Amino acid sequence: MYFYESISDEFDSIVNMYDTNKRIKVVFDQLLDFDIKGMTLLEVGCGTGWFSKRARELGSVVFSLDIGIGLIKQVRLKCESFGVVGSALKLPIKSNSVDIVVCSEVIEHVSDPTNAINELCRVIKPGGTLALTTPNQKWFFALVIANILRIRKYKGLENWSSWKAIDFPIIANNFQISKKMGIHALPFYPKQIYPLLDYLQKFTTVLSPYMVNIAISARKNENN
Repeated sequence: MYFYESISDEFDSIVNMYDTNKRIKVVFDQLLDFDIKGMTLLEVGCGTGWFSKRARELGSVVFSLDIGIGLIKQVRLKCESFGVVGSALKLPIKSNSVDIVVCSEVIEHVSDPTNAINELCRVIKPGGTLALTTPNQKWFFALVIANILRIRKYKGLENWSSWKAIDFPIIANNFQISKKMGIHALPFYPKQIYPLLDYLQKFTTVLSPYMVNIAISARKNENN
Protein backbone atom coordinates (compact mmCIF):
# COMPACT_ATOMS: atom_id res chain seq x y z
CA MET A 1 0.00 0.00 0.00
CA TYR A 2 2.93 2.34 0.64
CA PHE A 3 4.51 1.97 -2.81
CA TYR A 4 2.83 5.08 -4.21
CA GLU A 5 3.97 7.17 -1.27
CA SER A 6 7.53 6.02 -2.02
CA ILE A 7 7.32 7.55 -5.52
CA SER A 8 5.39 10.71 -4.57
CA ASP A 9 8.01 13.08 -6.00
CA GLU A 10 8.14 11.31 -9.38
CA PHE A 11 4.53 10.13 -9.59
CA ASP A 12 3.45 12.79 -12.08
CA SER A 13 6.30 11.97 -14.44
CA ILE A 14 5.25 8.30 -14.49
CA VAL A 15 1.47 8.55 -14.64
CA ASN A 16 -0.33 8.26 -17.98
CA MET A 17 -2.30 11.50 -18.21
CA TYR A 18 -4.50 10.17 -21.00
CA ASP A 19 -5.84 7.57 -18.59
CA THR A 20 -6.05 10.05 -15.70
CA ASN A 21 -7.92 12.64 -17.75
CA LYS A 22 -10.30 10.00 -19.11
CA ARG A 23 -11.16 8.88 -15.58
CA ILE A 24 -11.56 12.48 -14.40
CA LYS A 25 -14.00 13.11 -17.24
CA VAL A 26 -16.00 9.97 -16.47
CA VAL A 27 -16.15 10.73 -12.74
CA PHE A 28 -17.13 14.40 -12.93
CA ASP A 29 -19.14 14.47 -16.17
CA GLN A 30 -20.95 11.16 -15.92
CA LEU A 31 -20.86 9.66 -12.43
CA LEU A 32 -21.31 13.03 -10.69
CA ASP A 33 -23.64 14.59 -13.25
CA PHE A 34 -24.97 17.26 -10.88
CA ASP A 35 -23.78 20.55 -9.42
CA ILE A 36 -21.22 19.75 -6.70
CA LYS A 37 -20.48 23.37 -5.82
CA GLY A 38 -20.42 23.88 -2.04
CA MET A 39 -20.59 20.16 -1.31
CA THR A 40 -18.01 18.40 0.83
CA LEU A 41 -16.02 15.94 -1.27
CA LEU A 42 -13.52 13.44 0.09
CA GLU A 43 -11.03 11.97 -2.35
CA VAL A 44 -9.73 8.69 -0.94
CA GLY A 45 -6.39 7.71 -2.43
CA CYS A 46 -5.81 11.16 -3.85
CA GLY A 47 -2.34 10.43 -5.22
CA THR A 48 -0.91 13.74 -6.37
CA GLY A 49 -4.31 15.41 -6.53
CA TRP A 50 -5.67 15.54 -10.07
CA PHE A 51 -9.22 14.61 -9.01
CA SER A 52 -9.04 16.95 -6.02
CA LYS A 53 -7.97 19.75 -8.36
CA ARG A 54 -10.97 19.19 -10.62
CA ALA A 55 -13.34 19.05 -7.65
CA ARG A 56 -11.99 22.39 -6.40
CA GLU A 57 -12.44 23.90 -9.87
CA LEU A 58 -16.09 22.83 -9.68
CA GLY A 59 -16.48 24.51 -6.29
CA SER A 60 -16.45 21.63 -3.81
CA VAL A 61 -14.94 21.81 -0.36
CA VAL A 62 -12.29 19.12 -0.83
CA PHE A 63 -10.60 16.75 1.60
CA SER A 64 -7.69 14.85 0.02
CA LEU A 65 -6.66 11.64 1.76
CA ASP A 66 -3.76 9.30 1.09
CA ILE A 67 -1.38 7.01 2.89
CA GLY A 68 1.56 9.44 3.32
CA ILE A 69 2.48 13.08 3.71
CA GLY A 70 4.58 13.08 0.51
CA LEU A 71 1.48 12.61 -1.65
CA ILE A 72 -0.48 15.22 0.32
CA LYS A 73 2.31 17.74 -0.33
CA GLN A 74 1.96 17.08 -4.06
CA VAL A 75 -1.78 17.76 -3.86
CA ARG A 76 -1.13 21.13 -2.25
CA LEU A 77 0.93 22.16 -5.27
CA LYS A 78 -2.17 21.72 -7.45
CA CYS A 79 -5.08 23.00 -5.37
CA GLU A 80 -6.36 24.18 -2.02
CA SER A 81 -7.75 21.22 -0.13
CA PHE A 82 -7.68 19.85 3.37
CA GLY A 83 -4.98 17.20 3.41
CA VAL A 84 -5.55 14.06 5.46
CA VAL A 85 -3.04 11.26 6.02
CA GLY A 86 -4.76 7.93 6.53
CA SER A 87 -5.67 4.52 5.16
CA ALA A 88 -8.71 3.59 3.10
CA LEU A 89 -9.08 0.62 5.46
CA LYS A 90 -9.69 2.88 8.45
CA LEU A 91 -10.69 6.37 7.40
CA PRO A 92 -10.07 9.02 10.10
CA ILE A 93 -13.40 10.61 9.15
CA LYS A 94 -16.69 10.67 11.05
CA SER A 95 -19.56 8.52 9.84
CA ASN A 96 -22.24 10.23 7.72
CA SER A 97 -20.16 13.40 7.38
CA VAL A 98 -19.39 14.07 3.69
CA ASP A 99 -21.60 14.59 0.65
CA ILE A 100 -19.41 12.83 -1.91
CA VAL A 101 -16.58 10.30 -1.86
CA VAL A 102 -14.41 9.91 -4.95
CA CYS A 103 -12.10 6.90 -5.07
CA SER A 104 -10.41 6.13 -8.40
CA GLU A 105 -8.09 3.13 -8.90
CA VAL A 106 -7.40 2.72 -5.19
CA ILE A 107 -9.31 -0.15 -3.57
CA GLU A 108 -7.42 -2.74 -5.61
CA HIS A 109 -4.20 -1.61 -3.90
CA VAL A 110 -5.31 -2.43 -0.34
CA SER A 111 -5.31 -5.78 1.44
CA ASP A 112 -9.10 -5.90 1.85
CA PRO A 113 -11.07 -4.07 -0.89
CA THR A 114 -14.42 -4.98 0.68
CA ASN A 115 -13.43 -3.36 3.96
CA ALA A 116 -12.26 -0.30 2.05
CA ILE A 117 -15.65 -0.03 0.35
CA ASN A 118 -17.34 -0.35 3.75
CA GLU A 119 -15.27 2.61 4.96
CA LEU A 120 -16.03 4.70 1.87
CA CYS A 121 -19.73 4.08 2.38
CA ARG A 122 -19.61 4.71 6.12
CA VAL A 123 -18.46 8.32 5.87
CA ILE A 124 -21.04 9.40 3.27
CA LYS A 125 -24.15 11.23 4.46
CA PRO A 126 -27.58 9.74 3.77
CA GLY A 127 -28.47 10.93 0.29
CA GLY A 128 -24.79 11.35 -0.56
CA THR A 129 -22.87 9.81 -3.46
CA LEU A 130 -20.00 7.41 -3.96
CA ALA A 131 -18.04 7.65 -7.23
CA LEU A 132 -15.70 4.69 -7.60
CA THR A 133 -13.46 3.28 -10.32
CA THR A 134 -11.37 0.13 -10.18
CA PRO A 135 -9.86 -2.38 -12.65
CA ASN A 136 -12.01 -5.16 -14.03
CA GLN A 137 -10.77 -8.59 -12.93
CA LYS A 138 -11.49 -9.88 -16.45
CA TRP A 139 -8.33 -8.05 -17.58
CA PHE A 140 -6.02 -9.22 -14.80
CA PHE A 141 -4.06 -11.30 -17.31
CA ALA A 142 -2.91 -8.05 -18.95
CA LEU A 143 -1.32 -7.00 -15.66
CA VAL A 144 0.52 -10.32 -15.47
CA ILE A 145 1.81 -9.88 -19.02
CA ALA A 146 2.91 -6.30 -18.36
CA ASN A 147 4.83 -7.41 -15.27
CA ILE A 148 6.51 -10.26 -17.13
CA LEU A 149 7.57 -7.87 -19.89
CA ARG A 150 8.61 -5.29 -17.28
CA ILE A 151 6.70 -2.54 -19.02
CA ARG A 152 4.70 -1.56 -15.94
CA LYS A 153 6.28 0.92 -13.54
CA TYR A 154 4.01 0.29 -10.57
CA LYS A 155 4.26 -2.22 -7.76
CA GLY A 156 2.18 -3.19 -4.75
CA LEU A 157 -1.05 -5.03 -4.01
CA GLU A 158 -3.38 -5.89 -6.90
CA ASN A 159 -6.75 -7.15 -5.63
CA TRP A 160 -9.04 -6.64 -8.61
CA SER A 161 -12.82 -7.00 -8.47
CA SER A 162 -15.15 -8.51 -11.04
CA TRP A 163 -17.91 -6.61 -12.85
CA LYS A 164 -20.64 -8.31 -10.81
CA ALA A 165 -18.91 -8.69 -7.43
CA ILE A 166 -18.10 -4.99 -7.03
CA ASP A 167 -21.81 -4.22 -6.55
CA PHE A 168 -22.36 -6.46 -3.53
CA PRO A 169 -20.51 -4.56 -0.76
CA ILE A 170 -21.90 -1.24 -2.01
CA ILE A 171 -25.50 -2.47 -1.92
CA ALA A 172 -24.87 -4.16 1.44
CA ASN A 173 -24.09 -0.71 2.85
CA ASN A 174 -27.59 0.52 1.98
CA PHE A 175 -26.66 2.17 -1.30
CA GLN A 176 -28.40 2.08 -4.64
CA ILE A 177 -26.30 1.86 -7.81
CA SER A 178 -27.08 4.92 -9.93
CA LYS A 179 -24.73 4.37 -12.87
CA LYS A 180 -22.29 1.70 -13.93
CA MET A 181 -20.05 1.79 -16.96
CA GLY A 182 -16.68 0.76 -18.34
CA ILE A 183 -13.57 2.79 -19.16
CA HIS A 184 -10.97 1.79 -21.79
CA ALA A 185 -11.62 -0.96 -24.30
CA LEU A 186 -7.96 -2.01 -24.28
CA PRO A 187 -5.43 -2.34 -21.43
CA PHE A 188 -2.52 -0.57 -23.15
CA TYR A 189 -2.88 2.84 -24.73
CA PRO A 190 0.01 4.25 -26.73
CA LYS A 191 -0.72 7.64 -28.28
CA GLN A 192 -1.33 6.12 -31.68
CA ILE A 193 -4.56 4.43 -30.55
CA TYR A 194 -6.03 7.29 -28.47
CA PRO A 195 -8.55 8.10 -31.24
CA LEU A 196 -9.64 4.44 -31.36
CA LEU A 197 -10.08 4.29 -27.59
CA ASP A 198 -12.12 7.51 -27.62
CA TYR A 199 -14.30 6.11 -30.39
CA LEU A 200 -14.90 2.81 -28.58
CA GLN A 201 -15.88 4.71 -25.43
CA LYS A 202 -19.09 5.63 -27.26
CA PHE A 203 -20.17 1.99 -27.09
CA THR A 204 -20.05 1.58 -23.31
CA THR A 205 -23.67 0.42 -23.20
CA VAL A 206 -22.61 -2.78 -24.95
CA LEU A 207 -18.93 -3.05 -24.04
CA SER A 208 -18.91 -1.99 -20.36
CA PRO A 209 -18.72 -5.45 -18.70
CA TYR A 210 -15.74 -6.27 -20.93
CA MET A 211 -13.82 -3.01 -20.54
CA VAL A 212 -10.63 -2.58 -18.52
CA ASN A 213 -11.97 -0.39 -15.72
CA ILE A 214 -15.27 -0.37 -13.87
CA ALA A 215 -16.88 2.97 -12.96
CA ILE A 216 -19.77 3.18 -10.50
CA SER A 217 -21.81 5.90 -8.85
CA ALA A 218 -24.10 4.95 -5.98
CA ARG A 219 -26.41 6.91 -3.69
CA LYS A 220 -26.78 6.28 0.03
CA ASN A 221 -30.38 5.68 1.02
CA GLU A 222 -31.95 8.43 3.12
CA ASN A 223 -33.07 5.97 5.80
CA ASN A 224 -29.48 4.96 6.61
